Parts: sequence; structure tokens; C-alpha cells
Amino acid sequence: MNWLEKAQERQQEMIKDLQALVRINSVLDESTATEQVPFGEGPLKALNWMLEQGKIQKMNVVNMANKVGYIEMGQGEEMVGILCHVDVVPAGSDWVHEPFGAEIEDGKLFGRGAIDDKGPTMAAWLAMKMVQDAGITLSRRVRLIVGSDEETGFRCVNHYMANEEIPTLGFAPDADFPIINAEKGIAETTYRQMNVTDNDEQLRSFHAGHRINMVPDFATAIVKNVSSQIKEQFEAYLVNENVIGEITNDNSNTFTLTIKGVSAHAMEPNNGVNAAIKLATFLVNHLETPVSKQFVDFIVKGFGTETRGHALGLAYNDEMSGDTTLNAGVVEYEAGRIGEVRVSMRYSVSYDFEKSIEQGKQALEGTGFELIIDDNSEPHYVAPEEELIQKLSAVYERNTGEKAELLAIGGGTYARELPNGVAFGMLFPGEPDIAHQHDEYVIIENLVKAAAIYADAIVELATVKA
Repeated sequence: MNWLEKAQERQQEMIKDLQALVRINSVLDESTATEQVPFGEGPLKALNWMLEQGKIQKMNVVNMANKVGYIEMGQGEEMVGILCHVDVVPAGSDWVHEPFGAEIEDGKLFGRGAIDDKGPTMAAWLAMKMVQDAGITLSRRVRLIVGSDEETGFRCVNHYMANEEIPTLGFAPDADFPIINAEKGIAETTYRQMNVTDNDEQLRSFHAGHRINMVPDFATAIVKNVSSQIKEQFEAYLVNENVIGEITNDNSNTFTLTIKGVSAHAMEPNNGVNAAIKLATFLVNHLETPVSKQFVDFIVKGFGTETRGHALGLAYNDEMSGDTTLNAGVVEYEAGRIGEVRVSMRYSVSYDFEKSIEQGKQALEGTGFELIIDDNSEPHYVAPEEELIQKLSAVYERNTGEKAELLAIGGGTYARELPNGVAFGMLFPGEPDIAHQHDEYVIIENLVKAAAIYADAIVELATVKA
């Protein structure tokens, strides 16, 4: 079967569906969340839209408490899972294209979620339809599992795993080709300032970031009783650092400072420009009151020069998965109330987590901060000799003519929730990773190629030789 030819014939169908899905703003919205609408109206609308497509195809469709759902085809005792998600991170700033406009330009479809993960979801969905329409007999069922809270805690897929059948094997089209068989551990941590008393502190507030899994692209601070030269000094700093910002004099002794950074996925903070770090680096030389100085000093010393955790006693590297990384994603300070830095830590597969965290706590002695572990998802690894790896390798190699190298990533996909699951596409080697960045896009030609690969993979994985 020439799956690429079939996918090319149905390209416009896939684009139309993807545009409809991207145009749904499916960012977590706590303001509209209820027991019946667990993650807000947008994520539920996107989930229901996806499940409706399954009903149109007359497949088996199940909605599980408006958190997660699945679309299933075929027969058999065992089941292949394809794990996707339709929620997205906030749009952020600096878009040229409308974040939820699904505009097409130069062979690219732009929009939040275009590559993470609505585009890959549509490629996998077209693959299922092509296999169904081809009338191929499968010996395993195929189930497209659709989550709506992947970006903010996996509550959707956790609900699925606790209440439904676990796939025999499966993949998440939510990362890179060829095959990702190792995912770093992901710990959500908070560095909390222990003394936030306000004895006329110069720093009144400091805020940066939407989510800890994004490099913050904005930061703002209010300061008082600082040098009369701060305006000129800040403007010079902006020029020297080649960043955009602004300072306003709110009254005779109070100033508001803002800096714009560049958003990126937390798995590689070096791909972005952390606005919180840029702002703290300026303020560290302009604040003298103890709590204010301690707060910005900690940000600069802990995260200002590198993202690998050396200054915080958490650095580690292994050959299998590379560096441990730390992203200072949400920073909050209010005089007399709170001072904290929330960090997404992506740690190497062979990392001794408990031992390293203890070292990290000891490294904080004298800083005025404590380390709190809010959540921890352990690393995930599938051995190369497993059926899943062998079959997907064959699929990738015959569709691309390239060797199926095994990769490790710092991102976390649904694959880590399966005992026998990997991330499989859909970024091809050499493509830039623009997930969580402004003007996120998917290359339409690659979307079609991915759909063909996924159709081949479905047949390969769902066919068991007697």
C-alpha cells in the first residue's frame, strides 16, 4: 500500500480538520472549570470536537468524564494505543500570525498547537481513517486516546490509566522522529524564600511566567526608593542586552520595569530568553534592602549563568539522555507575602533523584531559600529489543530511507504512562522545535508524510503474525 500517495490525496481533508481544531482556544481555563467541565470550556470543546470525528467515521467512541476520550477501530484481544492531546499552552506574546487563526503561509499552518499536539493528532487520525477505508484486517484493536490536560499535569491520561484498558503497546505522536525510547524524569519544584518580612523593602513586586514548562517571555517588577539614575541605567541595560523593555516612573520614588524575553519549551531553556533572569540581573545591582536583595540575588546566582543546575547542586549528565536541565518558569514576589521561583527540572534517566535532591537542599544553605518537590514523574525507557522498537524502526526506515536512531528527550509525552510506549514523531530530523514558542507552525508537507508513516505503523503494530 502506498500510504504517502493516499495521504497526499486527502491532504485538503486533513488541513481543513486541523484548521478547525487549531481555531479552538483549548488553553486550561480554571475560571470556567467545574466538575462537569474539569479543565475549562476550551479543552472540553476541543475534546468533544475530536470525539465527534470518530462518531462520523462510525468507530467506537467513549468520553471519560469530559477529561479524556478515545476512538477505537478493529477487533482483537490486544490493543495498540496512539496517545494524543488537544490542549495547548497559553499563546504568549509577539505573534505575527493570529495564535488561533490557523493561517496558512509558505506551506506552513500557523497556530498554537499546530505542532504540539494538534497537527500530529490530525496526522494520526487521518492514518486511522486511511487504514479503515483500505479494509485491512488487523489482529489488534487500534485506539486513539485523546487527552485534554497534557500541558498542565496529565490529569486526563491519569484518569484514563486508572479506569480503562492499558494498551499492549503504543506511541505518542508528540515529539521527534525517528523514535524516542527514553524520556527524562520531570520534577516540578519550588524554591521558596523563607523570610519575606516587609520592612520597607525596595522590591514591591516581581512577576514572570505563565507555566513552569515554558521559558517566561515577560517579567515585570515594581521598585521604590532606588537611585534617581535608574531610568537611564535601565535603558542602557536594555540596549546592552539587546532586549525590549520599559521603565515608567509611577510617582516620585516608585518605578515599574518590564522586560520581554523569548518563550521556549522547558525541556531546553537555552532555546529561549528568560525575561525573569534578565530583569533580576539588572535589579541585583540596584536593590539594597535585605529581602529584596536576597530574592533577586538568588535568581541570578541560581539561574543567571546556566540552566544545568551546577549552582544549585543538581547538575548531572548521562550518555543515554544528556544533561539535567532547570527552567525557572514562574517567578513571584510580593513584599511581605511571598517570594518563590517555580522550576521545571528535567533530569537524566540514570539520575539518583533522592540523593541529588538532598544535595540540592544542602546547596541552599545560607541562601534564605528552601527546596520543595511539588511533583515528580520518573524517567521512562523502552529497550531496543522490544517488539515496539523493532517494528517502528522498520516502518521509519522503509518510509524515509534513513536509519531509525533511538533518541532521548527532556520533554514528557504520554508515552511515559505506558509500560511499552515511545514517542514517535512528528518532527523530522533537522526541523526546528518551535513548540511553546510564538508563531508555532507545522509544515504541511511533513504533516502528510507523518500521516503516511502512522498508517504504516498502525498496520505493522496491529498485525500479529501467527
